[in-house]
Amino acid sequence: MPPRRAGSGRSQEPRQRFAEELRLLRRQRGETLRQLGDALGWDWSLFGKMENSRTIGSPEVAEALDQHYGTPGMLLALWELAAGDPTQFKEQYRRYMTLEAKAVSLWHYSVSAPPGLLQTDGYALEALAAGGSSGQELHQQVEARIGRRKLLEGDDAPAFRVVLSEAVLRTQLRDTQAWQQQLEYLAEMSERPNITLHVLPFSAGPHGLMNTAVMFLRLPDSRTVAYTENDVRGELIEETSRVERLQRTYDAVRDLTLTPGESRKFIIRMLEEVPCEP
Repeated sequence: MPPRRAGSGRSQEPRQRFAEELRLLRRQRGETLRQLGDALGWDWSLFGKMENSRTIGSPEVAEALDQHYGTPGMLLALWELAAGDPTQFKEQYRRYMTLEAKAVSLWHYSVSAPPGLLQTDGYALEALAAGGSSGQELHQQVEARIGRRKLLEGDDAPAFRVVLSEAVLRTQLRDTQAWQQQLEYLAEMSERPNITLHVLPFSAGPHGLMNTAVMFLRLPDSRTVAYTENDVRGELIEETSRVERLQRTYDAVRDLTLTPGESRKFIIRMLEEVPCEP
């Protein structure tokens, strides 16, 4: 019988294992983070964040690191495992929530639902229940989501710009009264001095964010980070070049929207179309 192989002692959690390998390879090479950044042409702070599990970077970065360290395909494979690990998306969302509370300004694009910061109790209840939550867990999640609205209140509330796809205003709740209250709330919030609301009509045609909700946060240190989300995954993006590309896409989408005044009138028209309760 062959001797039992000793374990490596490294983490079995994909995101943590990816970070560990990055640290090990760099230290074996005897490089500082700055030297690594200079060699690959990326900001050295990105590699520090990757080694601390604050971000996993992009596949392009993983491929460049594979080439740099002479580990063809290994780091990219670990990156793919980290990217597919559902626990890391929960971690990224928790980190996004922490950063959101500190933001000095925010920009959102919503594909099919109002952003959590603009949801009423009734909307949050039905939406979270549709996602599988129930009982005490459901009520805790509703309270947590509604509690986020405090971020937009007060004299020092951050500036908030939101683009709502027309699909957001067409996807009604089953509870007609709750849906009416949600539309009324959007119309009310659109008049707040710190909130700028745009509607992106279907007539705008195809665009670069058709299947992706995106949120940008401007932080007190002047950094901007982004969080993207679709039906199956979410990702916190802190790498400057990727955030800037997303911002250009967001700006192009915003150029297709109705003005804030026209957008409020659009919401009022949708409100008038809600059937009255018998």
